[in-house]
Amino acid sequence: QVQLVESGGGLVQAGGSLRLSCAASGSTFNINRMGWYRQAPGKQRDLVAIISNAGNINYADSVKGRFTISRDNAKNTVYLQMNSLKPEDTAVYYCNARQFINDYWGQGTQVTVSS
Repeated sequence: QVQLVESGGGLVQAGGSLRLSCAASGSTFNINRMGWYRQAPGKQRDLVAIISNAGNINYADSVKGRFTISRDNAKNTVYLQMNSLKPEDTAVYYCNARQFINDYWGQGTQVTVSS
């Protein structure tokens, strides 16, 4: 089992920045990718960014050029630097870790961007 704990959400004005962190603990061997998803009220959970052990990165088109994902493998921690935030970025952000075929999720952290 893998446990994920997120931190760093909050309220920010449009154009501002936030940095999310997610620390993995437990049986963290062979976590082959980590990333972030988000879910706005009444909408499905969507991919924001993922990063593999090899450092391969994918971003949602809506965040390219504004968000940066990074990972500290030694600390089993993944970060999401969010710049130039927009009101449409408002959502609950969930950390995800994939180990073999299993997906693990954090409890979610609220990000609210005011206009």
